[in-house]
Amino acid sequence: MSLVALADPPAVYVDGAAMDCLVIEAVSALRASSAVAAARATKIELEMAQAGFVPPPPVAKLQHSSKDSVGSNTARPHSYVDEEDEGVRSRLEAIGLHVGANYAEKLCRDRPLFSDSLDAIKFICKELWVSCWDKQVDNLRTNHRGVFVLQDNTFKPLTRISSWEGRAETLKRAKLAAAFPAGIIRGALSRMGLHGTVTPEITAPPHCTFQIKLPKNT
Repeated sequence: MSLVALADPPAVYVDGAAMDCLVIEAVSALRASSAVAAARATKIELEMAQAGFVPPPPVAKLQHSSKDSVGSNTARPHSYVDEEDEGVRSRLEAIGLHVGANYAEKLCRDRPLFSDSLDAIKFICKELWVSCWDKQVDNLRTNHRGVFVLQDNTFKPLTRISSWEGRAETLKRAKLAAAFPAGIIRGALSRMGLHGTVTPEITAPPHCTFQIKLPKNT
């Protein structure tokens, strides 16, 4: 270890194992919560339809909701699983958005303002990445028109993800788990005044790529 690193070590405020555990438990909790919320909404819609306030829901939807009880082991259609995971993914990203915004504020407390968007992205690639995931981004590419691609060859949140059901299920779980880090990145950027989209792309975990799109005038 160099003397510079010893004299000015990177700030580490996040326990990696705790974050992994948080995401695992959050996915389970949000999936159960989504099922309860969907069942409640269906019940309310049915009651309103029976009272004549709204048109009756489609028969297919009623059949589908009757199979969707909390804790049920009944196999669900593939399309429904995708819809359910999309709800969990969006809520995970929203949690990450809140965490990232507050975390970036803590990291940037004693820093001067960023000169441009590239300077802010470099901060994400170095300080935020090291602080959250113990390493810097492996590669950063940009077209200098608001699009940035951050590549991490061994993204820490994905290193422990696997499934006995095969590669497809592992990839599905990895994409779901990447929603929380994507939210952290987007939240950190928003706190720095950069509002855009962050899209994780995973083909072979733990390799992960985040594509950031910012408005051209930033």
